[in-house]
Amino acid sequence: MAEALIRGIIAAGLLAPERIYVMEPNTTRMDTLCAAYNVQAAASVAELCAQCGTLLAAVKPQVARQVLAAYAPHLNERHLLISIMAGISLAHLRQSAGERVRLIRAMPNTPALILAGATAYSPAPSATTEDCSLAQTIFAAVGNALEMPESLLDAVTGLSGSGPGYVFLFLEALIEGGVLAGLPRQAAEELALQTLYGSAKLALESREHPAVLKGKVTSPGGTTITGIHALEQGAFRGLIMDAVQTATRRSQELGG
Repeated sequence: MAEALIRGIIAAGLLAPERIYVMEPNTTRMDTLCAAYNVQAAASVAELCAQCGTLLAAVKPQVARQVLAAYAPHLNERHLLISIMAGISLAHLRQSAGERVRLIRAMPNTPALILAGATAYSPAPSATTEDCSLAQTIFAAVGNALEMPESLLDAVTGLSGSGPGYVFLFLEALIEGGVLAGLPRQAAEELALQTLYGSAKLALESREHPAVLKGKVTSPGGTTITGIHALEQGAFRGLIMDAVQTATRRSQELGG
């Protein structure tokens, strides 16, 4: 995710590569990022905080406490900390990072890797209007960005943060269905990918409700309605809704 944001920031011309610093415990990974994007490697937390007024915490929530503890002594009122750690609340960030740093919590998703991500972000009261504008600009560089109350961010995590996983599982099943029906695997993959892409693009560009679009392809007694009937018998919609709810609860647990 950090690499996606680096790519988007550079592609949008928000910062020159030499003004971007990265710190990564895996030195091989850090060297790869520096070589690929011509960004700078920070030798220490102190150097990173000295060089950068805006910091992006792109680490797993399970290591949030130890990472924030390392940064806290070096953070002050000139710093904006943007966290994309799932489930880690603004209150947790404030407690761990200190009172002086300004905070924004965000949840992007992996399509940001191709600059087609969906991000929601929530500013703490300490964040300024300029901070919010900066966050909007950064995340808009890798897709769509929405500001919303923090109380909704766990639901965002369950929907769009985890959503690509659900979509890829559906895509895999669609391909296997084509193979089961007799299609060569390569053809099934190509047809399934284009179908998923085209359907999403149609929904985005037409702005029609999914039920309306579904109705346009579902003729009486036809093939589509029989396929939808099979999905409904398996509680397809209910399972997807359960997945979002379960992932939302897990996000809440991670922040606990």
